[in-house]
Amino acid sequence: MAHSAKLVIALLHIFAWSFLDILEISNGTETDIYCLRSIKESLEDPYNYFKSWNFSNNTEGFICEFVGVECWKSDENKVFNIKLKSMGLKGHFPREIKNCTSIEGLDLSGNELTGTIPSDISLLLLVLRLDNNQLTGFIPPEVNQLRSLCTFSVANNLLSGPVPVFSDLTIPAESDAIILGQCTIPAESYANNLGLCGAPLEPCKPSPKKFIVLCKGFVVGWIVAMVKVVVVMFRNTPILLVKKAITKKNNKLMKAGTRWCSTDERSKNMMVIS
Repeated sequence: MAHSAKLVIALLHIFAWSFLDILEISNGTETDIYCLRSIKESLEDPYNYFKSWNFSNNTEGFICEFVGVECWKSDENKVFNIKLKSMGLKGHFPREIKNCTSIEGLDLSGNELTGTIPSDISLLLLVLRLDNNQLTGFIPPEVNQLRSLCTFSVANNLLSGPVPVFSDLTIPAESDAIILGQCTIPAESYANNLGLCGAPLEPCKPSPKKFIVLCKGFVVGWIVAMVKVVVVMFRNTPILLVKKAITKKNNKLMKAGTRWCSTDERSKNMMVIS
């Protein structure tokens, strides 16, 4: 009896774990399909490369037949790599890429993407190539959270601001590259973005805007200080004038009194002599 109970419990454990695995695979499959559907809908495809991206097929592994899509297994809808290089695609960076929950590589280089790079890129990426597009703005600092990143390029865009600081990088002396663990990100990965700065590029200079703000702050502070000085001066000026007038009047009275005393004394002396 006890043996039978243990057998039932073991079978229940096996069933539970199997169910969870199936559920996880199902959820991963659904999110990966949604990820690819969102990419197709968000990008303009003038050369019709997405023609093969037909979502009417529901068989397991059907997305693995899409142009530019590689799966972990050919019979499983889990995206491993997306390579959409030099397809003339237009639009903004597809933000729903984060829904490809198992993706490790993304290559959108050589297209006509515009706008900014989003900060919520998949943390699993080993490869991220966005070079030769028309992306603008800053490289989001969150890129440094891509712990597995080994290949990274944003060359030949319109980006500006500081290069992300990776926590586990090393910069060898007199080197034009960043070493991330066993991987190297050379200066060429940031080339031809005139607004970018910081290692492995030239050091960042103080922003002109910050300098202007500092100057404005100094000017405003100086004006406020001068106004206070003027107010204090005008507030005290009447008092000073009154004090000066009183002092002047007292001096006149003292002089007049002195003259009167001198005259009176001379008169007394003359009377005595008489």
